[in-house]
Amino acid sequence: MPHRLHQPAHLSVIQWLCAIVALTLGIRSVACQEKPLVTESDSAAAKRLLIVHSDDAGMSHSVNRATIDAMENGFVSSCSIMVPCPWFPEFAEWASQHPEKDFGIHLTLNSEFDKYRWGPVAGRDKVPTLVDKNGYLHGSKEEVIAQARPAEVEIELRAQIDRALQAGIKLSHLDTHMGTVISTGDMLEIYVRLGLEYNLPLMMIRNLDPTVAQGYPDLAKKNAEYIQILEAKGLPPIDYLFQFYEGKDHAARQERYLKTFRNLKPGVTQMIIHCGYDDAELQGITGSHFLRDDDRRVFSDPAVKQEIEAMGIEIISWQQLRERQTTTTPVPDER
Repeated sequence: MPHRLHQPAHLSVIQWLCAIVALTLGIRSVACQEKPLVTESDSAAAKRLLIVHSDDAGMSHSVNRATIDAMENGFVSSCSIMVPCPWFPEFAEWASQHPEKDFGIHLTLNSEFDKYRWGPVAGRDKVPTLVDKNGYLHGSKEEVIAQARPAEVEIELRAQIDRALQAGIKLSHLDTHMGTVISTGDMLEIYVRLGLEYNLPLMMIRNLDPTVAQGYPDLAKKNAEYIQILEAKGLPPIDYLFQFYEGKDHAARQERYLKTFRNLKPGVTQMIIHCGYDDAELQGITGSHFLRDDDRRVFSDPAVKQEIEAMGIEIISWQQLRERQTTTTPVPDER
């Protein structure tokens, strides 16, 4: 496990992160120069790269089976794992046996379903502001914002990452369940700090959709600055993000995905999906059972993959993104 660094109390997170870069490289200060995420061999950064990313692995047996099937037999190129969930051990066992696959941690501060709940990994006594009266993680992002203490958020997120590493899972990135971890400035700082300490890329989006920016004002304010710091450490962001969590018709949903892919811009796009089987277990948990099953169908269909490839789009993983990123060059202070 990488050595962990701790932020001095007198430094802001930006000062601290810049200090890490400078100390690592043996210079007094750095000015991080932004470079394209693709190399010169990728036709002058004109290539369209796509990460097909399935969220919520570990949530349930149905979700686990569907995610594994879509990664083994379909073209889902990455997934992220919910460590607090009851079915995490099942998925962790498979993930630990498949280091060639791409796994992130879906940093989780919410337990959003009415009849299927989970608590914190760190233990309720260590993170009392993260749980409701029944001892489960809060149901909504708003409850977390109102009640969670940042110090306890950090304790819980570290516990989730550490448990995954202890289970033998090779990690490629970190992201956030329901966007909760990026919803306040304090939690966003923790998110960035953990990415640096564990040397893992974060799901940070270079080109924030205006609607997303409006809903996450602290992220919008710090996004470019944090991305610059992360890239200086070789931790790449993505350029664009899409997610379709709606629809009742398979053909219409599939065509919407394909239309989106036809219109992808050059750079790295992540498409978030949610895999599951429309079975009794998933029907008892969530009303999205059809959507999750349909995502599995779309992204396991060889004809869909063939059509995407015919568009000139390359499907990659987070690990492959990191490997092909051009390293940024620190500029020494001339003073």
